[in-house]
Amino acid sequence: MIKRSFPPIVDADTRLMILGSLPGDRSLAAARYYAHPQNQFWRLISATIGRDVASLEYDARLAVLSKAGVGLWDVVASATRPGSTDAAIRDMAENDIAGLAATLPRLRAIGFNGATAYRHGSRQLGSVGIALVPLPSSSPLHTVGFEAKRPAWAALGEYLR
Repeated sequence: MIKRSFPPIVDADTRLMILGSLPGDRSLAAARYYAHPQNQFWRLISATIGRDVASLEYDARLAVLSKAGVGLWDVVASATRPGSTDAAIRDMAENDIAGLAATLPRLRAIGFNGATAYRHGSRQLGSVGIALVPLPSSSPLHTVGFEAKRPAWAALGEYLR
């Protein structure tokens, strides 16, 4: 079964874009970024922007991210993948991250949510004149605890000031 990413959530004021690999099955079913209840993304991005977004409804979360200058997208446009693990991704087509980044005049950094996103995204972007930041994955499959992940995510806040 071919799985496809969501459209990017960005605007002209996006200063920081967070790129995942490809939404997991729960997110695809819900048609929402980071919908799995055990995914730590919303708690981690709260540390980045200094505001709790995890307790908000989805549309309110996106509005807060937009106001903070944070955009979302994925490195993988489409792929065959049984289940939700990045290791199972096959026949991958990439999103045009460089093309999107070129349309965002205030973009200062791209954070890559996990090793797969970083490996593919940083290769595509090369040296684009913005910071490319690998992050520990927010996925529940990445078993490092929240407190160990939080400092790397919180450090992204410098790109929003």
